[in-house]
Amino acid sequence: MAQRLIVVGGDAAGMAAASQARRRRDRSDLEIVAFERGHFTSYSACGIPYWISGVVPERDQLIARDPATFRADFDIDVRLRHEVTAIDLARREVVARDLDGGGEVREPFDELVYATGAVPKRPDWADPEVRGVFGVQTLDDASALRAWLDAEPAPRRAVVVGGGYIGVEMAEALIQRGLSVTLVEQADQPMATVDPDMAALVADAMRGIGIDIRTGVEVTGLDERDGRVSAVVTADGPLPADVVVLGLGVRPDTALAEAAGLPIGLSGGIRVDRRMRVPGVPGVWAAGDCVETLHRVSGLPVHVPLGTHANKQGRVAGINLGGGYATFPGVIGTAVTKVCELEVGRTGLRERDAAASGFEFVSVRAESTNRAGYYPGARTMTVKLIAERSSGRLLGAQIVGWSEAAKRIDTLAVALWNEMTVDEMTALDLGYAPPYAPVWDPVLIAARKAVDALHQV
Repeated sequence: MAQRLIVVGGDAAGMAAASQARRRRDRSDLEIVAFERGHFTSYSACGIPYWISGVVPERDQLIARDPATFRADFDIDVRLRHEVTAIDLARREVVARDLDGGGEVREPFDELVYATGAVPKRPDWADPEVRGVFGVQTLDDASALRAWLDAEPAPRRAVVVGGGYIGVEMAEALIQRGLSVTLVEQADQPMATVDPDMAALVADAMRGIGIDIRTGVEVTGLDERDGRVSAVVTADGPLPADVVVLGLGVRPDTALAEAAGLPIGLSGGIRVDRRMRVPGVPGVWAAGDCVETLHRVSGLPVHVPLGTHANKQGRVAGINLGGGYATFPGVIGTAVTKVCELEVGRTGLRERDAAASGFEFVSVRAESTNRAGYYPGARTMTVKLIAERSSGRLLGAQIVGWSEAAKRIDTLAVALWNEMTVDEMTALDLGYAPPYAPVWDPVLIAARKAVDALHQV
């Protein structure tokens, strides 16, 4: 008799796991059922700001594989608009509610993949009864926001609450749609994923495209008129708004896991081993934005919700479910984004992370250009490196620049992954041609500056 795999969550991690398991085991050996409470499977949440702005014309361009493809090509029973409401480990079954047709189903499982992702942080003041307030975690969320923006009369004033990746990207998207945009951040800087000196460069670029940035400001409530948002209330006074976007970050969606008794780690995500198994719970796996993982530099458990990790973790779980062997070795926190034409990249530890992890370190900033200075189009780039004082090992890096900056972070991520010292990095054999880099690449200049700083201490 075939075993039964239930997948809870139909986006990156869940469907990667299901697809990999199917590639290794056919239906006669493994039946696969995937529950997804939304309307879509396997889509790029990271592409949402670019659909909202109009850079990506069609919503369906963000969908990698639709349910029909999974059913026809992978023989996976995908059930959209079905929300799993309970996991009964003793009975080895899940309970799911049909959100459109009504009713409840109970489905048994031999193996379970928990891949519910993350949910946006929604503060108490964000009254769900007030229309015009949106999170943008899922494609369903984005569809609701896009419909609001396309309605008549079209919104003219937007307030984005939160200055992380999604807040910054959505602020730019709304500017591109012609709205007046104010970004409110309770901290002293937007882009807390980089150090304050680098975040200042990002803030300057945001102001340069017309975004009104209010830092150190706490939001306390909403004003509404006829059930629609009319202003965001802050400690410094109200900010008029026809639409509000919440960019306050996310937390692991672990409510079902906690109710079922699955172990939750220090970061708030589900604990898993290197093969994505939930320890102490046979036949249960977890992957994606709902789990915690190991940071390879700090050695601490972290929650890093990125599609890159979700796809890799789902693939690892699926290979193991299919009878193979694979492991997920951890993360170093590499990420990139942009504000208009300004590119931002980071990997490893920030200064405050390094200090909190107990490292003694030096940090340097190097200014350079993306191309030979005489070549047309050469523009500035700032590279920041953080290195351990005793060993010279690279601990973290950040790049902000106007062109060809963001993907240079990948060079630094590889160096970091392989525990290179900044001295070793000065000899890296990087490509050179005037249209692509100066004779001393910005990465090499920063590494030399870090070596000099180490010799001074």
